[in-house]
Amino acid sequence: MSIFTWWANFKHRRLATAGALFALAVSLQIYVMHVAEVKAPVKREAIASVTSGKTNATNENNSVEKARALPEAAMNDGSPGRQPAVSRADLSHRQVILMARVIEGEAADEPYLGKVAVGAVIVNRMESNQFPKTLEGVIYQDLAFEAVANGQMHRPLTKSSIRAAEEALNGRDPTGGALYYWNPYKKVSNWVWSRPICTQIGRHVFAH
Repeated sequence: MSIFTWWANFKHRRLATAGALFALAVSLQIYVMHVAEVKAPVKREAIASVTSGKTNATNENNSVEKARALPEAAMNDGSPGRQPAVSRADLSHRQVILMARVIEGEAADEPYLGKVAVGAVIVNRMESNQFPKTLEGVIYQDLAFEAVANGQMHRPLTKSSIRAAEEALNGRDPTGGALYYWNPYKKVSNWVWSRPICTQIGRHVFAH
């Protein structure tokens, strides 16, 4: 083989190799661009999800902080007993116990004044035109009390809950006429936060 033939073959092989490397580089660039296009919407969706989560957490924290800022009713509220339209004389012992069971289920871990406050809300509803007029009607109204829905009202009854029911029926109302209450640390409907909040007792906020 002459030197000229060898040199021609050598140049041909170099050109073929260079062409193959160029084609491989182009293919890699196309692949990288494709991967970037696929990942971009996923990244945007992830960012949107995180942002949404932060927004929801912020809103929830704001709700809790709003409840914390409320003045808590004093343990000795000193308010004179009202003259309610509903009195213990109008209710049987069985009905007083029924009311006490709801107080126990709703406020077992609350301070005593918080138990009286829950009882006062029940009495206030009985006196309001927005709710049923009977104790049973108020207590068993659909979704009115969580303790009725989940069965917590049937937990062992304590004397403090019975006494709280009696005080509420005798006119003691540390809430100032509240019709609603809830625990701001639990998930509740957005609607209930539209009610005018009047006080906080224990972990419950109370509203008209």
